[in-house]
Amino acid sequence: MKSFAHLVINAGGIQKGKIVDENEIARVISHSIKEAESESGLKINSTYLTIPGKYVTIVQNSISKEAKDKYAGISAKDVASSIMQAKDIDIPEDKQIIDVVENQFVLENGKVVSDPIGSLSGSFTLKAQVILADKEYMRQIASIFRKANLDIDGLVPVTLAQRSIILDNNELNDNVMLLDIGAGNTDIGVFEGPNFVYTNTIPLGGDNITNDIALVLNISEEEAEKLKKQYGLALKSFIDNDNEILLTTCKDENGKKVIRSSELIEIIEARIEEIFSLVNKDITTKGIKSRINNVILTGQGITNINKSDVAGKIILNIPVKIATGRLISIVRPEYRTAYSLVKYIASRPFVKTVGSNIDSDSEENFFQTIFERIKEFFYS
Repeated sequence: MKSFAHLVINAGGIQKGKIVDENEIARVISHSIKEAESESGLKINSTYLTIPGKYVTIVQNSISKEAKDKYAGISAKDVASSIMQAKDIDIPEDKQIIDVVENQFVLENGKVVSDPIGSLSGSFTLKAQVILADKEYMRQIASIFRKANLDIDGLVPVTLAQRSIILDNNELNDNVMLLDIGAGNTDIGVFEGPNFVYTNTIPLGGDNITNDIALVLNISEEEAEKLKKQYGLALKSFIDNDNEILLTTCKDENGKKVIRSSELIEIIEARIEEIFSLVNKDITTKGIKSRINNVILTGQGITNINKSDVAGKIILNIPVKIATGRLISIVRPEYRTAYSLVKYIASRPFVKTVGSNIDSDSEENFFQTIFERIKEFFYS
């Protein structure tokens, strides 16, 4: 039996979402894999990876296809052929295809189906997104995982993987922006019904709030994180009682200092305002803000801060709500991305779970192999 893992890595080799030390990241991955193998009793050979939105480009494509035998119905080969045709687009030199996401099939009578195989239709139209990734980022990832002796099965944009557990049934059919504010990054994913239309990454998250508190109040990061969780509030105007807070690790007054809770919340509010302002600037610049009906907020960096949805609504001028997808409550926040990725891979109707045989000696062979993996994903 083949085993695979999705890794959530927090390593010193990553700063502000950028890879700065491949060897350090590879070391942390190897250590994490050994621990997982010891605990599970399984040998882990390969991994699926989520990829931040800033390294991803989405190209919409539509393919019309005649059924090879209209009397026998649409076959798996007809579908596979249409998916492979969907990838035939002009690809910039610095980009590489990592996936083709088929989200809608329209039969010749206009009926929309998720799986057309067996339908008695003379033709069908596939609506898909071709997912491209930056080659340089992929080279770095390939190098890291070679050093960790792991194969790569595939890469999936973070918000695309999360969509199925973060959004509820109504939101899955709406024009929504999924906003995942994590520890170090904020990932943006915009969906118009089933269509994945835009993704990007803002290099700020919950850790920046903690760092701000530690820096401004001159306390340890451990105490700053504790205070953030205990008094987390996104807007000073919602303070009920401006309590006194005793700082126990303050470095400028014999280790102790008393502040008002309003001083703490003012620090939190400033950084949250910046995060939402940068998101607002990004979607406005890209010309997609007017198409978004609702914003769904998730992520470890924000969910413990009360009224963050209200702060988001004020700045974005779009309705914002904390994610209430049915699986949110049963999956611990630190495991949601991993769980989302496994669920996403398992739910893809036209892909196989396959192992990678990435050549460890040649970058050219690596990219050729990735291309071949895309082919192997689909029924032949």
